[in-house]
Amino acid sequence: MLHFALYTFVTGESITPGATGKKQLSGLFLTVLAAGIILAGAWTAVGAEPIATRHYFMARWGRYFMKNWTRAFALLAVAALGACTTVNTTAAGAVGIARQQSFLVSAEAVQSAAGEAYAKTLTEGRGKGALNNKPVMLARVQAISRRLIAQVGVFRPDAPGWKWEINVMDTPEINAWCMAGGKIMVYWGLIDKLKPTDAELAALLGHEIAHALREHTREAVSRSVGQQLVLAGLAAAAGASQSTVQIANAVAQVTYTLPHGRDQETEADRIGLELIARAGYEPRAAVTFFQKLARAAPSKGPSFLSTHPQSEARAVDLQSYIAKVQPLYDASAKP
Repeated sequence: MLHFALYTFVTGESITPGATGKKQLSGLFLTVLAAGIILAGAWTAVGAEPIATRHYFMARWGRYFMKNWTRAFALLAVAALGACTTVNTTAAGAVGIARQQSFLVSAEAVQSAAGEAYAKTLTEGRGKGALNNKPVMLARVQAISRRLIAQVGVFRPDAPGWKWEINVMDTPEINAWCMAGGKIMVYWGLIDKLKPTDAELAALLGHEIAHALREHTREAVSRSVGQQLVLAGLAAAAGASQSTVQIANAVAQVTYTLPHGRDQETEADRIGLELIARAGYEPRAAVTFFQKLARAAPSKGPSFLSTHPQSEARAVDLQSYIAKVQPLYDASAKP
């Protein structure tokens, strides 16, 4: 099972005992590679030179671990957490979300880092005179967001109690995101250029809120930290610390520039559909919104498409799940 966990942790794609042979072999390769790198790092850490007998090897290792048992234990704990700890962050909902997730960084650390990154974004926006300059647009985004937030308890009972924030940045990028802990930002350029209906804007916001509910940023940051520890070897890993600055930088990078994986995008699509249906917005608007997005000319700087790659398979998946959430929409109170 270790190679299943390593494959998921490093690539971000789920793997099970029934997975394809290619994924199985990839997982085994990663396990062997990680073991080799850690052993090589350990060899470098003890300053060992080539030796002729296994008894000398065992003596050197024995002395090293006796002198550094706390660091060795810390490394083993990190390795165990990174490779073996799995959890499902949300309830399945009507759309049936069931993928197990692996984490190396705590939810509290990521939410704290996200709060700092969001506060920095707000400060920079105010400094440029670009934050919440359009009261009507801001009120619209906040009203739709709040209808969606009212539904998040279906997937996470703790999420309604998050310190949600909703703001609009008056810049031309076609972009929007929701950081860990419910920190929402929509860019004026997206609304101005795509001219979404309320239901289409709800589809966008529902998708972004779904990323936060499923802690996709935490997954990506955990993979980044895990990869750094493995590549650094035993010496660096045993003394490594997850500083607030390190995690904050990783959270910002994941939010602004790095694309989500296929599993994450599919989950956000499906959870977003259920959220908008329960909130009283037409589910088919998710399809028309992404069609508008695909036709839009690329904007300067980070954009929604750069971090949310589209595909025909995703469009087909959206269509199939609309039928599953349609009864929720039919029974919902409409805005």
